[in-house]
Amino acid sequence: MDSTAILAELPRLRRYARALVGDRAAADDLVQDTLERAWSRLARWRPGSDLRTWLFAIMHNLRVDQLRHPAVECVPIDEDAHVLPVRASQSDRIELDNLAEALAQVPEEQRAVLLLISLEEMTYAEVAATLDIPVGTVMSRLSRGRERLRQILTGDRASPRLRVVR
Repeated sequence: MDSTAILAELPRLRRYARALVGDRAAADDLVQDTLERAWSRLARWRPGSDLRTWLFAIMHNLRVDQLRHPAVECVPIDEDAHVLPVRASQSDRIELDNLAEALAQVPEEQRAVLLLISLEEMTYAEVAATLDIPVGTVMSRLSRGRERLRQILTGDRASPRLRVVR
């Protein structure tokens, strides 16, 4: 395998890491760590298998390690140096911020499945291989994650199935 194949996956890795972690600098660090680990373990990759799934599995495992052993949080010295372009509509930005906040409230195991299926358009089988869980667990986490996200976005504290009628 040449470096072109891995570099072709870079935008997907960055997008998923950004959505998963929430912080651009931390996401870039996660992608860099993923690529470093992939290069160092390239001999373990089975030719003919899905490179994207392999890379996402590496990223997932690194993220789990990060959560188990959190690093000291660093604060950038010059926050004004990284000015991001703003979309034309203020309401678009508010909706994206609301969605990002809601996603941050979804448990990480459910959020990972939600992002891999909806953002990365992976199949259930690919997500199961990436996260090293059964397909049934993927479907369960996806269902619970979607329901939790819906509750957060609508302000619904209880699922309609769980409401008590008096």
